[in-house]
Order: sequence, then C-alpha cells, then structure tokens
Amino acid sequence: MAVEEDTLLLIRRLALRNAVEHDGKAMVDKVTAKLIAVRPDLRGNIKVLIPTIRAVVDEVNRLSRDEQRSSLEAIEPRVGDAGAAVEAMAEHRYHNLPQLPDAVMGRVVTRFPPEPNGYPHIGHAKAMIIDEEYARMYKGRFILRFDDTNPAKEKREYYDAIMDGLRWLNVKPDLIKNTSDDMELLYSYAERLIEVDGAYVCTCKPDTIKRNRASGIECVCRSLSREEHMERWHKMFNEYRANQAILRFKGDMRSSNTVMRDPTLFRIIEHEHPLKGYRYRVWPTYDFAASIEDSIDGVTHALRSKEYELRNELYYAILDRLGLRKPIVLEFSRLEFEGMPVSKRKIAPLIEKGLVKGWDDPRLPTLAALRRRGIQPEAIREFVLSLGFTKADTKPPFEVLEAINRRIIDASAPRLFMVRLDDCARVKVHGLADDMPLDGSAVVIRNHPTNKALGSRVIKVRDEFYLPLSDIIDAVGREIRLIDLYNVVIERVEPSEGGYASAHATFTGYEVKDVKKVQWVSVDDAVQIRVLVPRHLYVDDAYNPKSLEVVDAYAESYASRMDVGSIMQFVRFGFCRADADGIFIMSHK
Repeated sequence: MAVEEDTLLLIRRLALRNAVEHDGKAMVDKVTAKLIAVRPDLRGNIKVLIPTIRAVVDEVNRLSRDEQRSSLEAIEPRVGDAGAAVEAMAEHRYHNLPQLPDAVMGRVVTRFPPEPNGYPHIGHAKAMIIDEEYARMYKGRFILRFDDTNPAKEKREYYDAIMDGLRWLNVKPDLIKNTSDDMELLYSYAERLIEVDGAYVCTCKPDTIKRNRASGIECVCRSLSREEHMERWHKMFNEYRANQAILRFKGDMRSSNTVMRDPTLFRIIEHEHPLKGYRYRVWPTYDFAASIEDSIDGVTHALRSKEYELRNELYYAILDRLGLRKPIVLEFSRLEFEGMPVSKRKIAPLIEKGLVKGWDDPRLPTLAALRRRGIQPEAIREFVLSLGFTKADTKPPFEVLEAINRRIIDASAPRLFMVRLDDCARVKVHGLADDMPLDGSAVVIRNHPTNKALGSRVIKVRDEFYLPLSDIIDAVGREIRLIDLYNVVIERVEPSEGGYASAHATFTGYEVKDVKKVQWVSVDDAVQIRVLVPRHLYVDDAYNPKSLEVVDAYAESYASRMDVGSIMQFVRFGFCRADADGIFIMSHK
C-alpha cells in the first residue's frame, strides 16, 4: 500500500518528537500508538503501515540529537498553521456511534446491568458509556440495574465501587434499581413458565446433568407432570438443599447451541445477600433475570458484550414462552488492554496472594486503579467512543489511552524537576561571585512553559545541585545549561561513597545558548520522594514479577506541597499523580 504524503509526514514528525523526548531513541511501538491516537481512521491499515513506521524510526534514530531537534522544529506545526488545525481536529475526532435499529426518538431505553461481584474496570466503562451515549442520542432513558442474584459472590463494597465509578465518569442513570428487589415478580414468572410447560425442576446430581447436556440426553425429570414440577418448585424454598434441585428451561437437548440444552434458570444458594440478608434462598441465573428484567423495565435495546452472543437464542426463547415483549439485543466487543487482564478470575487471586495491593493497584485496569494512576475520566470517555461500536475484538495498546490523557492534562500539569537516586550526581558549582543574586539566594521559575495561570514557584539555590549522572558523564569539558538557571562547564566527575557520583562545574553565565539542557534539583531545596511505575501485569499470560518499578529520587520541595490527586510532569521522566505524602504514581510519559 502506498503511504499518502500527509501520513508519511505525520509518522516522521511523531518519530522525531518521540526521539527528542527519549534521549534520541524513537520507539516503533510508541510512534504506532500515537499515530492511532491521532489518526484512528488508520487503525485498520496499521499492520500495513508498520514497515513504513519502522523505516522512519530507523532513519530518525541515525540522526544526531541536534539534527533530530532541528528536523522536528522544521516540520512541527505552529499554532495557527493549517496543519496544526487538522491535527487538532483529528485528535479530538472519534467515530460516531451507528444508528440503532428501529430506534424511535424519545423512546429508546438502554441499561447497564453489572453484577456487584468486583470493582468496575475499563470493560465496564465501555458498556456504561455506550449505553448512556445511546440513551442521550435518542433523548431516551438509561437504567443502572444491579444484577445481584448470586449472593455467594456479591458484597456491598462492590455496589459502592460501581456507583463511585459511574460518578467519576460522570455517567448519570435515569433510574437505579436492583434485580433482587424484584424476586417475588421473578418467582411468579418462573411459575408461569412451569405452567406453560417451559421449565421443569431437575433433581439429578450435577455430574449427571453435565454429562447429559454434553451428550444431548434428556433428563428423566423432564417427563414428569406440571403438577409434580410445581410441587418440586415449592420444595426448593424449604426442603431441598443446594445442588439437590434446580429449575431448568425446557429447551432442545439436541441443539447445536449447547446453551439451549435445558440450562439452569433458578438454583438454591444458601448464603447471606448483601442487601436482602437470608430472606431468599432460591435465586435466578443471569439468563432468566436479564430477559425478564429487560422486558418489564421497558428496555428497547439491550447492549452487551459479544461473549453473550450464543445466549441470545435463550434470551428470546424465555420471552417467547412467557409472551413478553422482546427488546433488540446488540453485541459489542469486550475491551481490555494487553498485559492488563480485566477478568476477576485473574485479578482476585493476585489480591488474595498479595501480588497486587488491592482493586486500586495502579497496574490494574479497574476504574479505581486508572483514577489513582492519573487517567482522567474524560480521557476514558473519548477513548471508548474513538473505538466505536463494533463486534471486532478490541485490545488496543494502553498507549492509545495514554496519548489522549496526555493531551488533556498537558496544559494543566506543572513541570517540576526530579533526579533519580540511581542516576544521580552531586555537583558543586564554582565561580559564582558573591554579588550574584542567585548565589545563596532563590530563583523564581514558571510552573508551566505556556500556561501562565499555573503561576510560579520559588526555589532555594546556592552552589550545589543534584544532576542526572547520565546527562553529565559524557559532558566533561563541555558547557551545559541548567534549565531556567544558568550555564556551567562540567570539569570532572568522580565516584563517591554516598552511592552517587560527585562532580565539579564552573559557572559560565546566564545567556541562553544552544547547548545541552539539564534538569536539576537544588541541594538546599531537595526532598526525597518515591515514584511507583506500573508496567504490564501479565507477560505471555503469566504474572510479571517486575510489573511495578519503584524509583527513589530527589525532587524540588514544591512537589511535597502538592495535594494528593494533583497531576504534575517530572521533566524528562513523565506525568505523575501525587498518591500520598512523598509517594507518586507515574501515569505515563
């Protein structure tokens, strides 16, 4: 495929920008993620574009750092340029949701039915946002319905977590309800289903039921009379124990869709319910509850992930047998990130074993974790909508969400200096005259290079600084500039017993020159901080023991005065969120 000239120019600009931001080395995966974020219309052709991206990255990486900077400046769009306007539009554009079939303005009703058995994650965010967006698109209603019919797995904590997630994402249901509030109604529909010969009570052992379903063999219980099944049904409430009896749908045991092979509709669960206590012991399955609730709630379009696609036949069969109104069921793909599982089956054991520190561990894709990491709710909404409504598998790189989030927070995040302890040199500056105002005094630095509204900060400076060792080790005998301060020549660097190098430099003036620019932390203004850097929790489907890097560093004292939840950018390190006193979590580069 021939790459269009504007696309090729964009790839080159993204590669140059990535190289300048990462010490002269652009990375193919980072450039690819940014390209998708800026041009989501190219997603379908990204595999074809990879060779071009790789070739451009190789070309850019062969340039010197000065050549990379000058090349970027030559093609970087300026404010007011047509190119900048086009990119701004592209970065804010997301696919329109397709029209719903048979939708009537003002009458569309959607629902989000989470089970309160864990914390909501990015997949739930996709569902709730799409459901709400469609309801608003058609000026209809959006229902939040807790599918709370399995008390053995549900906790009040999870109801609260789901509500917190909705509030954070600014998702506003028109009605909030619980399936457990409709138990008596669901029982009445179960009895009606027995009466119309649509369901029967089975007392076979679970292993026998499993073998029969696999072999397509009808259960002996199926042939009993309706009166006998109704009698058994009533016994489920006071005589039968768990696993001794279930209510099954009378389907087709020879159906190629195994879902239709007499599935369970009600079972006995003797466990305290977080809202109902021990009031009920016979609980409906999702298949039964969802179909009935959707119908009686007036849902017109039931949107759910495509993992339920084979269950649609059962959904409609239950409603047909009961003569109830049938919503239109539509499927969309699940959403998860590479290396960040959304499955509670994987997450819960990690929490139990202490491998992650809870549902808000920043390595997880839960909403609580993404919030703690510094991802903004508007970034999640834009990200979800940019993916569109599709059944195609959705497993985008996390960098796509990062790119959107970066654009949102960039203008409001103060820029602060920080030097890692594992890459640190303590530098003594010589040649500062006694009458120089910065000697033993302070410097005022703007908190953001372009956003004046963020104000400025005062940093105590004298003649000793912490500088990144990697920035000065190859600069001996050369002049560098301490960002927003002054110029020095690095005279020598030598080992130190303190665990980091010591160095000596000579002051050479205040004039801004085209020399290497180095961040710094004044020894007189330094505080020690710790930054948690989350990485992929899983690699090749196995837990990654190196998924959380801990970086100890010196930062300017201003960082310690920022409120918990504040977002800042540590220069040449990344955007971070203040998590606790002296603790920060890296959001992304």
